[in-house]
Amino acid sequence: MEGDLLRRSGLEVELATVQAAALRGRAPWTMARSVLRIFQGTRQAARLIRAFSPDVALVTGGYASVPVGLACARLGIPLLLYLPDIVPGLAVRFLARFASKVAVTAEEARRHLPQDKVVVTGYPVRPAFFQADRRVARERLGLPQEETVLLVYGGSRGARSINRAVGTALEVLLTRAVVVHICGRGGDEPWLAERARRLPGELRKRYRLYAYLHEDLPLAFAAADVAVSRAGASVLGELPAVGLPAVLIPYPFVHQEENAEYLVRHGAAVRLSDAQLYGPDGTPEASALLEAVLPLLEDRARRERMSAAARALARPEAARAIVAELFSLARQG
Repeated sequence: MEGDLLRRSGLEVELATVQAAALRGRAPWTMARSVLRIFQGTRQAARLIRAFSPDVALVTGGYASVPVGLACARLGIPLLLYLPDIVPGLAVRFLARFASKVAVTAEEARRHLPQDKVVVTGYPVRPAFFQADRRVARERLGLPQEETVLLVYGGSRGARSINRAVGTALEVLLTRAVVVHICGRGGDEPWLAERARRLPGELRKRYRLYAYLHEDLPLAFAAADVAVSRAGASVLGELPAVGLPAVLIPYPFVHQEENAEYLVRHGAAVRLSDAQLYGPDGTPEASALLEAVLPLLEDRARRERMSAAARALARPEAARAIVAELFSLARQG
């Protein structure tokens, strides 16, 4: 994924990878292999760091960051650790003891980390999210200017439970809104495309299916009136940047519940659990999704209040704040 992003960015930089592994919830023999991979990855990272001789390092959490963080600590390289989520995972908690500073998205994250190291920067978002104009976005994406638009987005790999629930509810949703569905590259596009082909002609025109959007993703956010989304860390920056109200459905196995709760608490979103998208027999169930989404599609005043609440959380200077911390640490180092 990182290699693809670098190619698209046009940056002339070299991508080097090191071995890494997760530790939580593993069998003893798997744990031993993971520890070995982390050890090997730390040695690989140390060789790269010696060759590159950086003034400062930035890591963004997750188990893939651990070998680089350990190598920096071993070699005395100032380390800036960035926590994008509200609550840190095991890797961030571990690396915080070695970091010179810990940048966080929101003030609520401070209590989980060493107080003397924390600086609140906000979540860095591409300028295109702040610059995107609703009318221009709809024109670029071929969407009607006066219709209500629902964006369904489960990340680059998609969210199968959301895709299935939306697929089940398409006829109802399409009578209320034009649906822009970014289903991800996880394998759901073929059956959703077939589902779309079976829609009545007028409804079929109102359904726009994409596997993923890269440069046009900010346009999709700006064009929408409501989003249905997972609650990964990016929602903490991208939804506020465009002031987009959302129905958030956290992925239950990572720290997404707290991200969703943050936006709900501030009046910018409503939340469903992933379990509510399935019936008692495990088949896709759309009733809870419709109960959450339809009132938002039909209540413009409520959407405007949620949009204002989301925009109040935006931090347009987040990337600059993180860079300022990097320069400060580099000077100290």
